[in-house]
Amino acid sequence: MYILLVVIMVAWGFNVSATKILVDQFMPVSITALRILTAGISVFVILYFLKLLRLPSKKEIPAIILGALLNVTAHHYYLSVGLKDTTAVHGGIIIGTGPLLTAILSIILLGSRFTLLKGLGFILGFAGIIVTVMSGNTEASGINPGDIDVFLSIFSQALSFILIKKVSKTMDPRLMTGYMLVIGSMFLFILSPIVEPGGFSGIADGSVYDYVIFFASAIIATAVGHMGYNYAIGKIGAAESAVFMNLSPFFSLIGAALFLNERIYATHLIGLLLIIMGVLIGSGAYNQLRKSKSSGVAI
Repeated sequence: MYILLVVIMVAWGFNVSATKILVDQFMPVSITALRILTAGISVFVILYFLKLLRLPSKKEIPAIILGALLNVTAHHYYLSVGLKDTTAVHGGIIIGTGPLLTAILSIILLGSRFTLLKGLGFILGFAGIIVTVMSGNTEASGINPGDIDVFLSIFSQALSFILIKKVSKTMDPRLMTGYMLVIGSMFLFILSPIVEPGGFSGIADGSVYDYVIFFASAIIATAVGHMGYNYAIGKIGAAESAVFMNLSPFFSLIGAALFLNERIYATHLIGLLLIIMGVLIGSGAYNQLRKSKSSGVAI
């Protein structure tokens, strides 16, 4: 699970650059609706080969709809709107509160046990994010109009992780992911003509490069990435999975350097070190490693 989550964070980090390219070329909400629908269809194709397809029960349908509204519609809508009216620094720091929010909600809504060691891990991870997103930037002063929207985006996503953990008792999180993506994209398709009239008209004018990025983002980062992440939530917990999200900002920097020619500073490595320490401690991986060594179990 830990290796899977790190790979997913690489995909999500690189997906930041992919998404930026797409929203610069197309209307944000419209292309997001199409991308998420493509991801949802891809999930169902994968589930067909895994023989995991089934209709949801009557008790599961409300949770799926609520999950779609929180995890897909609200999260992506508020994020796309918010990032237009705030700086990259503010956005990065607010997004970095996601693991802490998930941990707090896990304690309140799931009764999760929160130790001082895990608390230290979350604090180190968040400190690493601040160091990472602040490196080379001077945009951190003041409050921007989009800050609240970005926070609502992350808060709705954190709530959805709690819901996914609860529903995982009866439904495979990978199957729930497919339903959430398709249903959530439908809500975005309804919103799109309201906030972006004619937003779909320019999609046919994209280049081959744009379409390659679109399908890579939809299938690899969104479909496979969310399937794997939600599966991990069901296996190891919402808070334990969320702490790995601290790695995403660093990988997004690498992606920005590779694809957008942005600079990486030496202080980014300090941020990475703090993030890695936070992930190891906050996820429980360090504690498990210590217990295994003390009991003489080979790793």
